[in-house]
Amino acid sequence: MLNNKSKKRIAIIGSGFSGLSAAAYTAQAGHEVHVFEKHDQPGGRARQFTTDEGFVFDMGPSWYWMPDIIDDFFSDFGYKTSDFLDLVSLNPQFEIKFDSQSICIPEKYDELKELFEELEVGSGVQLDKFMESAKFKYEVGMRDFVRKPCHNWLEFVNPEIASSAIKLDLLTNFRKYVSKYFTNQNLRTIMEFPVIFLGASPKNIPALYSLMNYGGYGLGTHYPMGGFYQLVLAMKTVAEHQGAKFHFSQTVQKIDVEENNVSYLTINGVKHNFDYIISSSDYHHTESLLPQEFRNYREDYWQSKTFAPSCLIYYLGINERIPSLKHHTLFFEHDLDEHIETIYGEKKWPENPLFYCCCPSKTDPNVAPEGCENIFLLMPLAIHIEDSEETREKYLFEMISRLESHAGIEDLASKIIYKRSYCVSDFIHDYNAFGGNAYGLANTLSQTAVLKPKIKNKKVQNLFYTGQLTVPGPGVPPSIISGNIVAKEVNNLR
Repeated sequence: MLNNKSKKRIAIIGSGFSGLSAAAYTAQAGHEVHVFEKHDQPGGRARQFTTDEGFVFDMGPSWYWMPDIIDDFFSDFGYKTSDFLDLVSLNPQFEIKFDSQSICIPEKYDELKELFEELEVGSGVQLDKFMESAKFKYEVGMRDFVRKPCHNWLEFVNPEIASSAIKLDLLTNFRKYVSKYFTNQNLRTIMEFPVIFLGASPKNIPALYSLMNYGGYGLGTHYPMGGFYQLVLAMKTVAEHQGAKFHFSQTVQKIDVEENNVSYLTINGVKHNFDYIISSSDYHHTESLLPQEFRNYREDYWQSKTFAPSCLIYYLGINERIPSLKHHTLFFEHDLDEHIETIYGEKKWPENPLFYCCCPSKTDPNVAPEGCENIFLLMPLAIHIEDSEETREKYLFEMISRLESHAGIEDLASKIIYKRSYCVSDFIHDYNAFGGNAYGLANTLSQTAVLKPKIKNKKVQNLFYTGQLTVPGPGVPPSIISGNIVAKEVNNLR
């Protein structure tokens, strides 16, 4: 515990996963920590809402992968994940609907090998080789590589990373890497799918991120009963137990600077003084609260970056059960590259969209009324595009039509008793997300490690940044790690 001279007043802007993590770790070090959240509940993109009909919807994350990273968080405070969460291992992990077949990814690895062998002779052995390499990358990458503050490249000059550099495949693109192992196109798509969470085409992501395959297929796909929001509540509880204070419906409106230090935060029209500021809100938005001369990056910097997609989401309450639907289903009947090109190249609504369906009521009876289904539809989109209600509805019925065909049901639209859409303009309004991005900054090779936006302001001594627009990148486990990284930076200051 710090002495009184070392104890600092710290403000954390935003209570997404990186903010919750930073709050817990800085409070654990003995600082006085205050978290300011513009919404009336914690979680950021991982908020949850309940409808009058009795449906409970997670608003954002729904894939519980890399469970060991989350275990590490709780362990750092003397807890086990099971102290807070009732985790269910999903079997199948998910289903992928291709044009010519549907494939369920089994829970057990031996069964996954058998599935691969059925689809392509010899691919079971190839999967072993792929996953052995992916496990190595995961253990080096998630335990060391992604935990650096990335002030400069010298941080990576250590014997373990140096000896592992070639095996980490930093300079090979993921698509080319996968093609060395598998010929069958559906198998290639199955292996490429996990890196879509990183926000870019497999052609533009380093092969290092095959670690995602191990973090998913190797460690399994889980679901926390009560919804992903239970992780938010658990992390908030941990932070509060360390002494962190949470303040909701509190919007940070301005960051005042004097003598190269933040002097005040203006919050709901009132000025507050803190020794250090950690911003977990959108990095670009945080910078906009500063006078121009104290920003790390100009507007053209952000315009030049590759952002992860936005998305169209529909939260649907259905008044009957859909027996054949799985917890997670990916609708990949159309060409992946064609859809990706509409996101990063043409920047328009897709003609032949891919989409994802989550039906948590398959696993959790408490997220929907008896006899009903809770359905979450998500379609990745380009940022900065128009998202009128008419356009949203057009794509809803495209997705419903394909869901009907897959599940063998008719007239699904007439069975919707709750409907809410969420799209580009909502991400901008609710999260100040640059361009309406949903996942942050893409993990392309030119935006990896030291090449990401810095976690420390270069001109303001007591301002730090955390979250999915800085290191290590998008996703729930990386955001938790990001909060830990920035907390260590602040805790080490005297």
